[in-house]
Amino acid sequence: MQRHRMPEILGACALAALTACAALNRTADDDLMRQARALFKPLPADFGDAQHPLAPERVALGRMLFFDTRISFDGTTSCAKCHQPFLYGTDGLSKAIGVKDRTGRRNAPTVLNTALQVSQHWNGDRADVEDQAMKALLGPASYGNPEYAAAMAKIGAIPGYRATFEKVFAGEKNPVTPENWARAIGAYVRTLASPGHFDEYLGGDARALTAREQDGLRKFIVAGCAACHSGVGLGGAMYQKFGVFEEYPKATGSKTLDRGRIEVTNDPADLYIFKVPPLRNVAKTPPYFHDGSVESLPEAVRIMARIQLGKTLPDGDVDDIVAFLGSLTGTLPRDFITLPELPAAPFR
Repeated sequence: MQRHRMPEILGACALAALTACAALNRTADDDLMRQARALFKPLPADFGDAQHPLAPERVALGRMLFFDTRISFDGTTSCAKCHQPFLYGTDGLSKAIGVKDRTGRRNAPTVLNTALQVSQHWNGDRADVEDQAMKALLGPASYGNPEYAAAMAKIGAIPGYRATFEKVFAGEKNPVTPENWARAIGAYVRTLASPGHFDEYLGGDARALTAREQDGLRKFIVAGCAACHSGVGLGGAMYQKFGVFEEYPKATGSKTLDRGRIEVTNDPADLYIFKVPPLRNVAKTPPYFHDGSVESLPEAVRIMARIQLGKTLPDGDVDDIVAFLGSLTGTLPRDFITLPELPAAPFR
């Protein structure tokens, strides 16, 4: 009789083992989500605040200015030249190219979610997106205007812009100013949030990430990547030396040497210090690093693990981390992937 019951007993044991295994997996998955929610935060709907209001009229003006090339020195450059919608807010180049085909010093980072960062530019020489918009007007490799008055004259010569500035910044004697240009573009840029599957996961939906993406998230945390790439943007909130365990630039094969934040602070301690880039949409924004010296995301992960963490990651771990980074790809904002109608300029 006992022999006849043996299959039933074995079946019950197997079921119990599977149930216990499932319970352990659920516990591990719950622990991972708790870790993730402690380290990272979902994207807000936008990046406006009391100091930077997002009134619809101001945002609409900023959107027009963002895409308009006519304010640049030679009429070829706008914000969108370096921050193209279908390249996820980048230009796909190792280094940005502005007016007169001048090459910039560094890679153009994505404009998506950029307003959440501690500063703008790789070396943090722009306080916020408004400061960046204003100073770009005179940047030799961006808009290239010789002075602010020249840029404002171009805006003021377009009747549609002049009327819109007067409406948006009502009550000002001369509303067409570099400060208001910056406020308008800044308001638009502060709407460019790109939430994705990872935000759903942080919101409590464990199914938002695949099993492999969750494995990659776990390895991303265990390897130590989250020590710098944390918070809402998974980076963008601090500065760090580039090349902790290996000397830069030899470690990356870069042909040029960038001294980093020391150029802003004149503090010797800031040599080779750069802002930690946010990783949202990173799978869509090659090439990588401040000099655009690395083309593939797996190679960028390997290099960062080696020179920043002192670790050589197995290929399987790299692949899993890259899979997780893919979950950070968000939805492109509708007002970013469609072009605005621009006011006509008088014929000359």
